[in-house]
Amino acid sequence: MSNELLAVVDERDRIIDHRPRGEIHALSLPHRAVHILVFNDGGQLLLQKRSLKKDLNKGLWDTSAAGHVDQGEDYATCAPRELEEELGVSAALTALFKLEPSPDSGMEFIQVYECRHNGPFVFAVDEIDEICWSARDEVNQRVDEDDATLTKTFKIIWRHYRAF
Repeated sequence: MSNELLAVVDERDRIIDHRPRGEIHALSLPHRAVHILVFNDGGQLLLQKRSLKKDLNKGLWDTSAAGHVDQGEDYATCAPRELEEELGVSAALTALFKLEPSPDSGMEFIQVYECRHNGPFVFAVDEIDEICWSARDEVNQRVDEDDATLTKTFKIIWRHYRAF
């Protein structure tokens, strides 16, 4: 995983190089990622608890699905791949907004998507330890209280989502 090649991008999200994932993270180089918010028909958000095997944010709750944009991909092809790989489903995705990189988001340009799906889900056990549905009010409260069990990136995304 740490040797996969990812695009390094400039301040305008233009590809300037390709480097191994581990090197990109170690050097805090700007790169690309997608995050997907999956809602059910009742309006609840699916959260994933990141595997304890992950190198970053292990054991923390995060967006429904997420991942790096691989070499040769763009955001639009990465998002459905990540949804399938992490949750075992496909769904019509709507692009919402793109966030600029920051140290709190791991220096990622993040394209955020949403979709509707009620499951069932077959999640990738090497990526995810647990999933759960959460009411929007509960998510709002956890984010407002700066819940340490949520990833920083998720809190940034959710705050932006509420304002969006």
